[in-house]
Amino acid sequence: MSTEFTTRASSINRALDQIGDKWCLLIIQEVLWGINSFNDMMAAMGVSRGVLSNRLKWLQAVDCLRKERGPTGSSRPRYHLTAKSIELYDSAMMAIAWERDWYQTPELDRVELVHLGCGKPFVAQMHCASCDGLVQMEEVAYQSGPGVARDVREKKVRRRSSIAITEVPSERALYRNLINIVGDRWTSNLIALSYHGLTRFDQFHQELPVATNILSDRLKLLVEEGVFEPVAYQQRPLRYEYHLTSKGKGLFPWFLTMLQWGDKWCDPQQGGKPVLLTHTACGEPLLAQVRCSECHAELRAHDVRFTLDGEEISA
Repeated sequence: MSTEFTTRASSINRALDQIGDKWCLLIIQEVLWGINSFNDMMAAMGVSRGVLSNRLKWLQAVDCLRKERGPTGSSRPRYHLTAKSIELYDSAMMAIAWERDWYQTPELDRVELVHLGCGKPFVAQMHCASCDGLVQMEEVAYQSGPGVARDVREKKVRRRSSIAITEVPSERALYRNLINIVGDRWTSNLIALSYHGLTRFDQFHQELPVATNILSDRLKLLVEEGVFEPVAYQQRPLRYEYHLTSKGKGLFPWFLTMLQWGDKWCDPQQGGKPVLLTHTACGEPLLAQVRCSECHAELRAHDVRFTLDGEEISA
């Protein structure tokens, strides 16, 4: 059986192939909060030793974590973010914004984000760097870029944990519902394809040549999660198109941060961007920036204070 498959080159796919696994996303979130020893991560996430060890090795291999000796007198190494993974901060901000919009998450309800630049609590928003306007999914056009090609991708085989993400004990899992949806490569790939206008099973299968039972299962999951809405386009036999709901469209800013991160960090052949984006509202090439809702300044990690139940915490 082949261990590889080929799809259209996509910076989103490249990014998700590196860090778009449920446990990888949770590990990066924990390290962002300063939880950086093996045992502390295992306790926080409820993950098995084998799965955690596997993902930590993988994240080091793709340069998203670095391991250092622990403090003097400690034999336990510490894991830290790299320059590459620190730039996932934009994704974290948009994930928090989406989670607040669509779920009542007790852990997130206890957290307030304050922008030190203006001193106000804020909601992260995505703006166009050229016109300052909010970026809407319907106002983004796509065309082939210099890196257009076909990517050979691995069919990763990883140990799967039976732990549901809702059972992860960590109080720092602020966007667990988003991770539950996008933390599976096939599900997230389907959402990404839908932003290009694909709606039908055969269209998805042509771009994502996985087993049909896997494709059916992931489409069913996205319907159950309220990301896709099935709309019948043929009665005999009954066949459906899968249209993005408002909830699904709301994920677009998170996917856009992944595309921009993938453009910068996940181009193995250095061939350039596979896809060029235009903000049709202003007609300029799109550079999306995550900004403060109050002062519209671009958000930087060191300019944001997190408070938990009113007490400041590090991030």
